[in-house]
Amino acid sequence: MVQKTNSGKISNLCVDGQALWTDLMETARFGGTAKGGIKRLTLTQEDKQVRDWFMQTCEALGCTVSHDSMGNLFARRAGQDNTLPPISMGSHLDTQPTGGKFDGILGVLGGLSVLRALHKSGYVTRHPIELINWTNEEGSRFSPPMMCSGVFAGVFTEEEVLEKRDRAGIRFGDELDAIGYRGVEKCGEHPLTAYFELHIEQGPILEAEEKTIGIVTGIQGARWYEVTVRGKDAHAGSTPMPLRHDALLASAKMIQAVSAVAVKYGPSAVGTVGLLENRPNSSNVVPGEVFFTIDIRDPDDSVVLKMEHELLTQLQQIATDGAVTTDVIQIWDAPAVHFDKECVNMVEQAAAEAQYPARRIVSGPGHDAGYVARVAPTAMIFVPCKDGLSHNEEESITNPHAEAGANVLLEAVLKADQFFSVTE
Repeated sequence: MVQKTNSGKISNLCVDGQALWTDLMETARFGGTAKGGIKRLTLTQEDKQVRDWFMQTCEALGCTVSHDSMGNLFARRAGQDNTLPPISMGSHLDTQPTGGKFDGILGVLGGLSVLRALHKSGYVTRHPIELINWTNEEGSRFSPPMMCSGVFAGVFTEEEVLEKRDRAGIRFGDELDAIGYRGVEKCGEHPLTAYFELHIEQGPILEAEEKTIGIVTGIQGARWYEVTVRGKDAHAGSTPMPLRHDALLASAKMIQAVSAVAVKYGPSAVGTVGLLENRPNSSNVVPGEVFFTIDIRDPDDSVVLKMEHELLTQLQQIATDGAVTTDVIQIWDAPAVHFDKECVNMVEQAAAEAQYPARRIVSGPGHDAGYVARVAPTAMIFVPCKDGLSHNEEESITNPHAEAGANVLLEAVLKADQFFSVTE
């Protein structure tokens, strides 16, 4: 049985903060942009490059690395009893088209720093310890997001994800094969004892309150929609205003309605239109078709339902008034998530023992942890990011905050190893 020290911690281990920061800067080379961010879309060559780096780095620490049929990567450090499912950590290495250096990547490299600390010390846990890179968390190339942790948790089928296509019509399964990361193990047939995910907050609360650690208790509910508005292409000079079927004008009013509904149900509710395509996109043609996306969220699932009902009603009325038609397809439904109380307490205790200023917090964005929570006890750890900025090349965190988050991750993993050793 692992023994606690007099400090209340399971061990006196600490991560190497400078090595963690070096890893963050090193991996930023793969898909690095001129503005200092990262464009590393799922299943691109840049994604393959960072995956190859991940495998080589973990293997150098004595881990065995495998990947499943969805390309999820698992780096495992042996424990005293390797028949036990692992205590796992993870996040994602893919980014937005204009992503930063820390969203997702911090969780993977923070987990790597935990493996490095265990390797350097020779400390052997009872359970295997595992680090996971989930495929396609962002959903920026293939929608919806978190697709492969979703397959892992039984939310999506493997077949439907393999058939997904990006906006250029390229098939997910073909790209997974092209980079050589389709594994033999069927996705989801990989039991976990517990799962912890370190992440930047992607919001302003921790920074504003001068907190180092966010103890994440859950994730708010979200729904995504694809909207196609169809009018009629017409000459801009010869078509009178009353006779137009202007798809872009109607879409502009619909986009305004998304914002208005979110404001009505605020302050926790949010609504976003983040992608828009106008056709034929010519300066002297009345637009005949517009495609856009809608993202609505709130911590309360009943509020999300009210927002959806009100918004769909308004979109239909706007279409009728504008003499256009509209098709709305829901492509993602992620109910609110409540993390495991014991795992949340482990994070809270780890932060307190290290004397980091901390608070409990609910995540606005979705994370792979939200799906993993369906199949294993799960919790998350947040650290502040400057001005709450994320999904942006200017995304920024500090070295001390990265190190603090990884140290809390390390101690939470060791607490889980002890706790589940007693309960098994």
